[in-house]
Amino acid sequence: MSDLATYRLSRLELASGLVFGDDTPLPELPEPQPGSTPVQVLEQAVLAALQRPPCLVSFSGGRDSSGILALATSLARREGLPPPIPATHRFPDAEGSDETEWQERVIRHLGLGDWVRREFTDELDCVGPVATRMLRRHGVLWPCNTHFHIPLFEAASGGSLLTGIGGDEAFMTPARSVYLGVLRGARRPVSRDLLRIGYALAPESLRGFAIGRRFPPVAWWLKPAALAEVRSRLARETAREPLGWSRRFRWIHGFHYLKVGLRSLEVVAHDHDVLVAHPFTQPEFLGALARLQRSDRFQSRTDGMRTYFAGVLPAELHGRSTKARFDGAFWTRRSKELVADWDGDGVDHELVDVDVLREVWRSEAPDARSFTVLQGVWLARNGRSAEESGAEALQQELDRVV
Repeated sequence: MSDLATYRLSRLELASGLVFGDDTPLPELPEPQPGSTPVQVLEQAVLAALQRPPCLVSFSGGRDSSGILALATSLARREGLPPPIPATHRFPDAEGSDETEWQERVIRHLGLGDWVRREFTDELDCVGPVATRMLRRHGVLWPCNTHFHIPLFEAASGGSLLTGIGGDEAFMTPARSVYLGVLRGARRPVSRDLLRIGYALAPESLRGFAIGRRFPPVAWWLKPAALAEVRSRLARETAREPLGWSRRFRWIHGFHYLKVGLRSLEVVAHDHDVLVAHPFTQPEFLGALARLQRSDRFQSRTDGMRTYFAGVLPAELHGRSTKARFDGAFWTRRSKELVADWDGDGVDHELVDVDVLREVWRSEAPDARSFTVLQGVWLARNGRSAEESGAEALQQELDRVV
């Protein structure tokens, strides 16, 4: 039996489809090895996966998965190891998910032969056959699309899987970088900059209050008190972003939603005896970025990609601004059939406004955060308790050992 415990969503997290952090101090980051660069630290994480073949790379064609695939390909050739195998899901019926052109550019550039490609219609629906098998075994995991990786884990059974998760966070432009630019004289000030600088330097509690007042609508199917609590928590988390370069990477390392999501993938990967690795989330990599000298720091997402992947990726990919959307792959006829006769069962009525949620689910493009709620509804109707699922998993493990 695995000692990997799944993260159990709180009532508010299950009802909102969000996970929330806390006010614990920012975690420390490890010191990098003397003289090591961020790329060398990334390579160490990639190398461990390459040494456990078959090594698949969850490859969408976006910047982050392409960067990891390129790095793994270069490293495998240098070390004389079997090359990584890009693995791609395609959804011909899901609008906005087609990345074929970008994928083929990267594969040609890298000169790779093997490429696992599978097409899906409704199999990966959030209450489809793959997801519900996971729900029965582990309960509701976050994020709701954790099951997306199950076919990849099946293909990589006994080996490893690399992902580009964490790239958005590691390379994102600081929200308050404009204000810092004014303070350092790197940008000409404009009339509203005094207010902006005041906000940037304000105490965290005051920033949280200001953010909460203008926070965009989120999880609006919640009842007023629950919705207010969600907005307050998200505002407080957003307000925790530090000004300093080094502290920002400690802040990123502490992102609770990343920890929860990675744990969910680790739990499911264990079912298939797969080593799953996310090099961009490694604390050693974030530590290496945190300790960069000012002259070596990237100023934007594009600048970061160009700094670390120039030469191994097509140049036009560095500054790519578009990104695929996969919500349609997780909301197909299977979800629609479930909500068509939904009578309000399976949700927390103290937190959820059933009438509003019904309208969300019957809209043309439901909010993807509500998919977690639907998985809870399915599990309430069809699943078993976490204790029953855990007991069955334990018996299966004992049967295998005996």
